[in-house]
Amino acid sequence: MDSSLRSTNTTTSSSYSDQRIPRGKSILDRNLNKTRGAEVSLGAQAFLFSEILQYTQKRVNGIQDLEQKLNELGYRAGIRMLELLSWREKASKRETRVLGVLYFIHNVVWKYLFGKQADSLEKSTENEDEYMISDNEPILSRYISVPKELSQLNCNAYIAGIVEACLDGYQFPARVTAHTVPIDGFPQRTTILIKLDKDVLQREEQWK
Repeated sequence: MDSSLRSTNTTTSSSYSDQRIPRGKSILDRNLNKTRGAEVSLGAQAFLFSEILQYTQKRVNGIQDLEQKLNELGYRAGIRMLELLSWREKASKRETRVLGVLYFIHNVVWKYLFGKQADSLEKSTENEDEYMISDNEPILSRYISVPKELSQLNCNAYIAGIVEACLDGYQFPARVTAHTVPIDGFPQRTTILIKLDKDVLQREEQWK
């Protein structure tokens, strides 16, 4: 049985405007401050992510190893994205509190990545160092077909890596993982679990 991950993307390119870089110009010539303009289509995003998954799957052993590699790739992307956001959001203050940086990820980061904010931000009722950001319909994995033998895999480990990079960039180190938590009407609902480093909690106490 072929256990490779496959894309089931049916989105057509005709749904999006045909934006091309003018001849003789490179993407490096674009103004970093320009926040609007050509956007990557959902179809292109889904295809690229599917290729990343299939490429990575051939170079790991087991689900845990695959999720770890996706997390690492997401972390690398997250560092670069945070640099761009910091440049564009010059007027915004630097977050120094846990809730402030989590709201920033829940709202600003999610909108930059997916065009909408995350569906919920919650604090664990059992562990003081844990927070959860949930997305009812994760865009990146919407068109990924996961075989039964890989049913425990959560491809959004890539997004967990991006979130971890953002937290590290703001000096809020944490262990971030992705978990499938289905609810009625949203079978692919994913929760990004954030477990903060103990030093972050100690610093937070000093602000009280």
